[in-house]
Amino acid sequence: MTKNPAWSLMMIAAIGVSAYALVQAFAPGLRGGFVEDMVSQTPLAAILHFVGGGIVLLAGASQFHAGLRARHPQWHRGLGRIYVGGVLIGGVAGLYLAMQAAGGLAGRFGFGLLAVCWLVSTSLALKYILQRNIQRHQCWMIRSYALTLGAVTLRVYLPLFLMLGLPFEQAYPAIAWLAWVPNLIIAEWVFVAAVIMRSSSPLNSEIRQSVKS
Repeated sequence: MTKNPAWSLMMIAAIGVSAYALVQAFAPGLRGGFVEDMVSQTPLAAILHFVGGGIVLLAGASQFHAGLRARHPQWHRGLGRIYVGGVLIGGVAGLYLAMQAAGGLAGRFGFGLLAVCWLVSTSLALKYILQRNIQRHQCWMIRSYALTLGAVTLRVYLPLFLMLGLPFEQAYPAIAWLAWVPNLIIAEWVFVAAVIMRSSSPLNSEIRQSVKS
């Protein structure tokens, strides 16, 4: 059992939403009306988005466990490749789905920008690890996974708004932004800032130099 409750909570949420996504992809009889409409209108994009998103939620969460990274670097690299592939599949499919998303222009633009940011942040994380720039890789992976967790926060906000009596037509355009913008802000102010501060220490500077050499 990990001693990091935040990571445990993130992993539990990732497992739950990943299971939901894969069920929506492969168990038509368990789909709700909203998802069924999406799949019937854009079947390939919807299935790819659910599958890609489900995979990266699990692959990404495991990457943030320091003990697993240290003890099993080969798993870290392998899951990283799976994560990048899953984001490519899920992000491109998500961008296509965003063009037809519910919530009008605000909903389409919100989900479309999310897909673009997801693809760009993951591409930059890949770029920097190939250059062996560990600090920038970590920063961009944090941003990428904060966007991935939009799949979790969306499923927190939507029932909450509906319980508060806000109609779906009004709630969904707002959630298209609330699902990921606060995630990105928190990731930047808390976690990315911590990586930068930690990496600026003299010891870590020496480690980075040895890795590059």
